[in-house]
Parts: sequence; structure tokens; C-alpha cells
Amino acid sequence: MLRHWLWGPNSPLGLAVASATALIDQANKLYMLHVYDIGAKGTVTVTPFFDMVLAWNKGISYGLLPQDSTLGRVALIAFAIVASLALIVWLARVTTPLAAVAIGLIVGGAIGNAIDRIAYGAVADFYAFHAFGFQWYIFNIADVAIVAGVIGLLYDSFFGGHKKAGNPSKM
Repeated sequence: MLRHWLWGPNSPLGLAVASATALIDQANKLYMLHVYDIGAKGTVTVTPFFDMVLAWNKGISYGLLPQDSTLGRVALIAFAIVASLALIVWLARVTTPLAAVAIGLIVGGAIGNAIDRIAYGAVADFYAFHAFGFQWYIFNIADVAIVAGVIGLLYDSFFGGHKKAGNPSKM
């Protein structure tokens, strides 16, 4: 019975994507922090609209809800774990590979950022786009994966094959 709640036909794909996403994110962060040493370099201008710089995010997306206390940090880690488990339960029920990949990207990104909170007390962000005086938030690979996953879920929700599966007239 528990297996039914946690495992479905698209679970292997989604969990493989989650694992690869977390691994790539953490490898990039280790490289940027300890090999490239972005912290010592300060702001590195790559193009007129793209910089690399180290920023420690103690909050959630866009630096919202900053958590300077241990309790706040633990709460954000717990939230990431609970959200990931809920998404894995959802993954067991999805009917399209796109939804499985999208959920995998979100779970992998959440895990990657949770690992940072455990290891460093904050999430390491490196990449910053800017143009015409407007500065986007500084982000990392996990953030890109989460956003791509949400876009994938939205696309699948509006245009995905799950709508055809339940209605024989659309087959």
C-alpha cells in the first residue's frame, strides 16, 4: 500500500531528474566556492548584462523571509523536505513524462538549496542578469531548475497529455 503512495510509472524518471539536478547544482556550487573562489573575486563581469558574484541568501526566493536564527533556518530546511516528499507523492500519480521531469527539477532544486542551508547556513547564489538599470535577483542552478519545473508543470497542466487520457473523445 505504501509503495502505491510513493511509486508510480513515472517515478523513476522524476527521481533520476531530481538526483541529477541536485548533483549538478551541488557540483557547480562546490566549483564556484572552492575552485573558482568567487568569494575572493568579487563581481566578475561576463557580459554587459551578466555578472557572477557570491551572494548568501538566508531567505527564500528573491531573499524573501530572511531567516537569521537557527530556528528559521531549520524551518526552511524542514519546509524543503516536506515539500519534496509531497512532490514525490504527486510524482507517483503523474501521467506524463513532462510532469515527471518538471517535478524532478523542482525536487532536485529544493534538495540542492536545502543542502546549502545545512552545510553553510544559507543558499549560495552566483548568477546575476541586469539590463537598462534593472537588476534581476541573483540565482543558482537549483533556482533555475525550480523555475523550469514550475513552467513545465504549467505547460503540462494547460497543454499536456493528461487531458487526453481521461477523455476518450480527445484520443
